[in-house]
Order: sequence, then structure tokens, then C-alpha cells
Amino acid sequence: MAFPYLEAVLGFMIFMYFFETYLDIRQHAALKLTNLPKPLEGVISQEKFERARAYSIDKSGFHFIHEAVTILMDTAILYFGILPWFWKVSGNLVAYLGLDAENEIMHTLSFLAGVMIWSQITDLPFSLYSTFVIEARHGFNKQTVWLFFRDMFKGICLSILLGPPIVAAIIFIVQKGGPYLAIYLWAFMFALSLVMMTLYPILIAPLFNKFTPLPDGELREKIEKLAASLKFPLKKLFVVDGSTRSSHSNAYMYGFFNNKRIVLYDTLIQQCTNEEEVVAVIAHELGHWKLNHTMYSFIAVQILTFLQFGGYTLVRNSKDLFESFGFDTQPILIGLIIFQHTVIPLQHLVNFGLNLVSRTFEFQADAFAKKLGYAKALRAGLIKLQEENLSAMNTDPWYSAYHYSHPPLVERLAAIEEPDSKKED
Repeated sequence: MAFPYLEAVLGFMIFMYFFETYLDIRQHAALKLTNLPKPLEGVISQEKFERARAYSIDKSGFHFIHEAVTILMDTAILYFGILPWFWKVSGNLVAYLGLDAENEIMHTLSFLAGVMIWSQITDLPFSLYSTFVIEARHGFNKQTVWLFFRDMFKGICLSILLGPPIVAAIIFIVQKGGPYLAIYLWAFMFALSLVMMTLYPILIAPLFNKFTPLPDGELREKIEKLAASLKFPLKKLFVVDGSTRSSHSNAYMYGFFNNKRIVLYDTLIQQCTNEEEVVAVIAHELGHWKLNHTMYSFIAVQILTFLQFGGYTLVRNSKDLFESFGFDTQPILIGLIIFQHTVIPLQHLVNFGLNLVSRTFEFQADAFAKKLGYAKALRAGLIKLQEENLSAMNTDPWYSAYHYSHPPLVERLAAIEEPDSKKED
């Protein structure tokens, strides 16, 4: 008797939905608390707390609806055999257009085009409500409807431009890979990730935002001096116009080897009380670089990618697996999709482990900035960002342990304020 792959996948999907909904309920209850956590009393203003509380409750309520609709759609697609039905329809469309329906690349691109249209239609109401109702209600949304749809159109065009050659390459590799398929797939994805990491900030990101050099002045001098003291090969320092879309703030760095760049959101510069707070945030980010966190994360992703492809090669020719999901053929893309569904339990465990590691990295980067003498400025900067982004002040410990890649503010402030001598003991 064949293993019931479909039933197992559906069962775990539904189990995880109820488990995560339970965590969401716990978090929602924490968000409704009317008092600040004791460590934040006198640190966060009551007005900011009330605004953050209202914003978090709104997002949480919307999340419940979004997740319920998502699990219903995903379950229906798998249970009622919509996936194999749509695969056949996409093949018929290829034939109707006078193209070779037996060409798996053409068939797959037709299938993906339909999936993209379906995704855009089903995601659009949620995106519009999130952006123009929730974000606007709480003063974050700055983009117009025209800008929203222009960005969406650009994203679709990029998918149409970049998707087909990538999909064609993957199908070709699987068809010709033989016993070394996992190695070839990993090598291709590794090369692709390097190319995209190089091209995205240069060619793609400027399609959506304007990047300008940080003007000469005290802030630029302090950041360059900090980078030089750490031997960070800073080549360019940009400000991005994040305020054209949202009031949320951030900072990040990118680049390979001796060609590093730092990007500051204009909102970060506007929201921080003084330049020292901005520099402290950058010191934290440089801590990730100095402590090799970025490299460790990249290596971890590559190992996981290789293991996934290795697992895929073991099951890609399983007739029972495809038949369980309603397919009488074994298309390469469909095999990848089904495999992703079958390893969902492992993915949840891996994501949980990665979040644990990520939170450890955040504490280490904070400690690095503190060691450089930015403890007071970093503390002030983190508080300011928490206030201005209206981030959740009260968090459920189970929810944050499962979902958060960054520690809650209370934990980060406690670690920063902890005496160095105590840590050494």
C-alpha cells in the first residue's frame, strides 16, 4: 500500500495552522495588555505605547484573517486536486497557442504564468488593505495608489524577465544532471545567488528607490572613521528615500570582499535624536560583519540548500509521491513543489533553529557596539526605533521564541545594561 503523502502533508499543514494560531492568540493577548513592561516604564512614553499597542492589535487582527484565508485556499488546492488540473490546463494552453505542449520548459512557464496571475489576484486585496488602511491609519504609509501599482507592475516585469531563463536552466539541469544532480543544482543556485546579490543593489533596487550619497558632514565623517577603525572596506555610503513609501526605518550593508556599501534609510536619520545614535546603529551592523555573522548565515543557507536538493534527488522519481498528489506524469517543477510540501516539518524545525542563532547574533552585535563605547547611544537608538516604528512593547515569550529573529527590546536593553564584569564572571 502506497504511503498517503497528500494526507500526511495536509494533516501537518492543518496542525501547524492551529499551533501557530494558538501562538498568535497568546501574542494577541499580550498586545492587549494596558501596561508597559516594567523595564520600559519611564523609558517609553505612554503616548507612544498606546499608539504601538493600537497598531500591533490592528496588525494582529488582520493576520488572523489572512492566515485563515491562506490555509483554506492551500488546503483546497491540494485536497481537490487543483494543482494537477491546472497543470493540464496550462499544457492545453500551450497547445492552443500553437506551441509544443511536449516541451516541458514551455509547459512549466505556462503553468507559472497562471500561478503568478492567481497569486497577484488573491494577494492584492490583502496588500491594499495592509498598506492603505492599517499602515495609513497609523501614519506609516506614504505611497500613493499610483506608486503602489507602479511598483507591482515593475515586480511583475522583473519576474517575466528573470523567471523564464532561471526556470529553463533548472529544468535542463534536472534533465541532464544524472547522479551529480544535487551538486549541479546547488552550484547553479550558488552562482545565481552571487549574481543576484551583485546586481540587485545596482540594477534592481534603484528601480524602486532613489539612492543618493550621504552628504558630507559630521555623520558621514563619523561613519567613515568607525569603518576605517574596524578595517571595514567601505566604498560607498548611501541614503535611500524610504520615506516615499513608509515611515519605517532601517539600515543595511552589502557587497563582496573589498567593495562594501552601507545604506541608511532617510527615516532613520530623521528619527534618531542625534548623529551618535545613527552611528551606534551602524556599529551594531558592522558588528555582524566583524563577527562573521553574514558569512556564517550564508554558509548555513548553502548547506541547507544542498541538503534540500539532495533530498529532492532521492524522491523525484517516486511514482507514488506524484500519484498521491493527483499527477499521472512527473514534471520537474511539480516534483520540486511537492518535495517542498513533504519537508515542511523539517523546514519549521530549521527555521526555529535559525531564529535561535539569529537572536544570539543580535546580542553579540549589540555587545560589539557596546565594547566600542556606543552602549548609551545604542540604547537610545534602539528605544527611538522601537517608538518610531511602533513595535510591540509586550510580547508573549512562546510567540517571540518561535517567530522572532531579533530579541525583544526588553531583552536587548537588559543585555546592554548588564555590567561587563558580570558577563565575565
